[in-house]
This record gives sequence, C-alpha cells and structure tokens, in this order.
Amino acid sequence: MRTLPALMLAALTVGSIGVAGLTPAAAEPGLASLPTAVEDELLGKLAAIPGLTVVSETRPTGYRFFVLRLTQPIDHRHPGRGTYEQRFTLLHRSADAPVVLHTGGYGLPVNPGASQTEPTRLLGANQVSVEHRFFRNSRPDPADWRKLDLWQEASDEHRIVEALKTVYSGKWIQTGASKGGMTSVYHRRFYPGDVDGVVAYVAPNDRVNPSDHAYDDFFANVADRACRTALDNVQIEALKRRERLVPRLEATAARDGLTFGDSLGTADRSFEMTVLDAVWAFWQYSRVSDCADVPATTASDDEIYAWIDNVAGFSFYTDQGMSYYVPYYYQAAQQLGWPDLKFSHLRGVARYPKLYQPNSVLPADLRTGHDPKPMLDVDHWVRKDASQMMFIYGENDPWSAERFTPSRKDSHLYVAPGANHGANISQLSPAERDAATATLRRWAGVSDSVTVNNRAVPPLPEDDMLPPRGER
Repeated sequence: MRTLPALMLAALTVGSIGVAGLTPAAAEPGLASLPTAVEDELLGKLAAIPGLTVVSETRPTGYRFFVLRLTQPIDHRHPGRGTYEQRFTLLHRSADAPVVLHTGGYGLPVNPGASQTEPTRLLGANQVSVEHRFFRNSRPDPADWRKLDLWQEASDEHRIVEALKTVYSGKWIQTGASKGGMTSVYHRRFYPGDVDGVVAYVAPNDRVNPSDHAYDDFFANVADRACRTALDNVQIEALKRRERLVPRLEATAARDGLTFGDSLGTADRSFEMTVLDAVWAFWQYSRVSDCADVPATTASDDEIYAWIDNVAGFSFYTDQGMSYYVPYYYQAAQQLGWPDLKFSHLRGVARYPKLYQPNSVLPADLRTGHDPKPMLDVDHWVRKDASQMMFIYGENDPWSAERFTPSRKDSHLYVAPGANHGANISQLSPAERDAATATLRRWAGVSDSVTVNNRAVPPLPEDDMLPPRGER
C-alpha cells in the first residue's frame, strides 16, 4: 500500500544576478554554505524565474546538480490565498539536451544527491526531480489537507515545467514509478502539452476501487501453487499464534520507542495489518526463487516472526513508520483507491474486518470518504485520448495487476517477464527493450546512441524511483 540514493553551495534568491556576495537562502539540513559565487549564464536564468531559490549546487565533472525551491500557491484556483515552498532538484548537463521530469510521488531525500532515472540515462538528459506537495519540506503550514489532490499537484508540476522551459530548449519526457508513475499520468491528463511523452513504471490504476478482482486474481495465479500455498499458510499460522507473537511486537516497540495510538490503535491491530501485508510485500520485493525461504507451518515462533519482519517489517505499521506516508494514505483514501483484497483464506483467524484500507492507518482527523470520479476520468482519458504514453509493468508485481490501458495513439504497454515492483525497460525481452528505447528516443528527439554517448558523464547512481519501505 505504498505504494514504499566536494559540495560547492550557492544561495541564489530571486532578483540576484549570480555574482559573489549573494544573500544566502535557508540551507537544507546538513548542507554548508558557499563563500562566493561567480557570474554564470545558467544561474542567471534560474535567478530570473519568479519565486525560485537555489538552495545548493554541486559541480562534479560533466554535470551540475542543484537543490531548488519554488514558491507555489497552496490553492492554484485561488493563488492569493497563501503559498508554500516546493522542493525539487535539477541535474544539468546541457541547455539543449532533453529534460526528464521525474515525479516520485513522495518526498525527496533530506539531503538530495545526484542520481538518474532510466529514461535520463537512455537519453543523456537533464533531470528535474520533484517533491510531491505535503511530503517532507513541501508541506504548507498550516496544512489544509483538502488541497492535497491530483489537480493541485499537477498544477505544481505545470508551473515548474513552464518556469524551466525558459532555460531548456529540448523536448521533455516525464517519468515515475509506482505512485510516481501515477503522478506522471495525472500531470499528463491535466496538462497534456507540458511534456512530449510519459514513461510510467508499475503504475496501478484503481479505477473502480471496490471491484479489485484483478488483485485477488493475481494472488490466485502468481508463480506456482506450492509457493502460493506456503505463503497463505504462513499468514494463517502467524495469526493463530498471535497470543505469543503480539507480545514480541509490544516488547520491540517499547524498546525502540514505537507507538500505535495515532495509526492502527493497538499492537494487535498493527500485528494483523503486517501479517495481511506480508504476502503482498513478498511479491512486491521478492522473486520466485525466494519461495524456498517461506517458513513451513511447523517452523518455530522465532522463524515465523523473523520472516514476516524481514519481508514486511513490524515497525512499518507503527505511528513512526506511518508518519512519512500519511500524505499517500490520505490520497489513497480520498482519490487514488487501494487494493481491496478479500483474504478469504484468513476467515476464522483474522479479527478485524476491513482493516486493510488506508483509513485504518490515518489519524482520526484525516480519515475521509472516497471519491471515485477522478480515477474514472483519468482511466477513460488514458484509454481514449492520451498519446505518447508508455507503461512498464512487472509480471510478478501485485501493483501491476490492475493496469492502465493505453490508447492506440502512439502509446504502449510492456510487461517485464518475472519482474517485481522494480520492473523497467532493461528487464524487457530484447525486442521489446529495443522498441521501447527507440520510441523513447523518438519522443525526446534523440536520434541514436551516438548522440547519447556524446553527452556521457561520469557514472551516476541509477534511481529505481521507488521509496525504500519504512523510509521516514
């Protein structure tokens, strides 16, 4: 349900001209200040963007990396009713190279560093990575949670693209994985002219939330019967042993300062939620080869507890584990939807009906009703009207079970065989990998690999665009 990487710093505020003696902006935690800055065409263009602040800059060989902030309206329908500061980063290679807009759907790291997504690497592109509104530092104060919706975030991204098109002349490609892939689809829906193509990785599409047969069908058919049975049985066995296992969770929580009152309410409910989530988490992150490690029903309490903790993490469904993800669960409850699984094999051992839903982990004042209209609208648009959209899914990824269906307007869907939630273009069959890469380069106006190699830079970490489970 998460849908869960030598500093030269300048602080350039609006109206500055990129010379020594700039007024420092508030630095990100853990970052130092640059004593001087030199006149610079790129910095000058950034300085000319209203409301933009350069928080920090790194200049290794071959590229430049910026942490930026842009003043955004809290409500784009009423821009005069307050603002907030949205963080994003910029990996700069060349003013005429394509730009990849990376929407992660969550927060940026506390101290962001340079990395590149798969489309960025394939295109030799610049990259803009956006922190989603209401995550980390990009939360209005006070927070009006009603302004956390699809259109408001798409409008944030629209203003960033408009601003940076004054700097970059190349084509734009948007990308993201999981919730970030969903975010890229929603931006395309509301502002189809902003980018020249979208590559959405493992993006679920809960268009009719109560009718989640696709997810139940996935768990009934994934891999082989022996593995599915072993996973069902370890869930049943864990819930049968709750009188012995819940005290272990309570002892660990007391030792580590973890609580349950603001989210699940009790250790027992948290325990059951983690057990419910264990099989989903297994397929999200593991491979078929890991089926051999699933404990038998005769395994000890220690073995069963340790396996569930390793796969799903008992600390995840605590107040502390949930705090980072509250904006996601609010969005899921309100608009995005969630996997509404039946768990028929757990009848008689599960205690809490309808526990597996986002409102279960939200603070009481943020629990909300679900509005199905936005997802139905996006789904219809993607099927009928969208163009230049590419969807990458993993064969063994539960989030890939309920997919977007692209139109026939230069749009494409690929499934990586045997892949989990980390599916990408490189994991496709050779023919599909080459076809997807060629399409991406065509959209971006990059003619061939020689062009990409001409922009080669020292190796950068490749970002799978997925937040680590339990990130805070």
